Amino acid sequence: MSDQSNKTTAYFHLPGLFEFYEFYKVFLPVYKEHPEFFHDQCRIGSVYGAPADCIWGGGRVGYGDNDPIQVLDLMDKYHISARLTFSNSLLREEHLKDEKCNRLCRLFEKSASDHYVSPVRNGIIVHSDMLTRYILQNYPSLYLVSSTTKVLTNFEDLQSELSRSEFSYVVPDFRLNRSFDRLASLSEDKKRKVEFLCNECCYVGCTDRKACYENVSRKALGEDCPDHICNAPEHEGGYMFSKAMKSPAFISSDDIRDIYIPMGFNNFKIEGRSLGSALLLEFILYYMTKPEYQINVREMIYLDNTLDLF
Repeated sequence: MSDQSNKTTAYFHLPGLFEFYEFYKVFLPVYKEHPEFFHDQCRIGSVYGAPADCIWGGGRVGYGDNDPIQVLDLMDKYHISARLTFSNSLLREEHLKDEKCNRLCRLFEKSASDHYVSPVRNGIIVHSDMLTRYILQNYPSLYLVSSTTKVLTNFEDLQSELSRSEFSYVVPDFRLNRSFDRLASLSEDKKRKVEFLCNECCYVGCTDRKACYENVSRKALGEDCPDHICNAPEHEGGYMFSKAMKSPAFISSDDIRDIYIPMGFNNFKIEGRSLGSALLLEFILYYMTKPEYQINVREMIYLDNTLDLF
């Protein structure tokens, strides 16, 4: 992990480690060379994702096909922790032998190649307890994140998860984002482990969230199964940031500064691996970029005076 000991800093965990590699190749130099563009108390805590065809994958099926060595080189260059999204909830013991996933773990642990020298640790986002034990035994240098795919909507379950020493971070279900009285009662150590999902667009009353994640897990395992059909209200049209902002569970940039940071919470996850890089940029502009410099970031990323939208 990178140093995340500053209690007044918001650490954002961004999507698309493999999926948006080309975007990060362009964005990270701007982030490093122009710190004046970004809020003083905002940092990238990690970038997460998974390549295509990883049977340990979950949450969203990865579709990035970039070379893992290139991906790690980029993250190492900018001292950013890289996380593999291995949150499949339906793994069986025989799946632990998968060579592709084990090779990625060896690479991310940096034990298989001595040319990597990184000041940060890399991690794995997990759901399966079986996989958790396997990684702890075989790749002890990787830190673990308890996945939001566990759908921890009960606060007592969240407390139990936070008490587990295996996990450096725990991502609760987004419907606990506003349980301020209960969250305030957590110890400082547990507060440091909570990683809130900020921009979820899913209906807060959805009862099929776990089934949706299990459908993704089955697809990652190569099972022939129909797509999960979402029956939540207003699900048509897919993800829209403007709709997410209206959710009662949405965490705004003002909320982070005025509520969560003063309460002792510092870690915030931005979803979006299955979205486009244009929307990822909008998330970064909204959460991390000073308003007066948003146009500068856009210009350095993609805008020029000959660009036509249509």
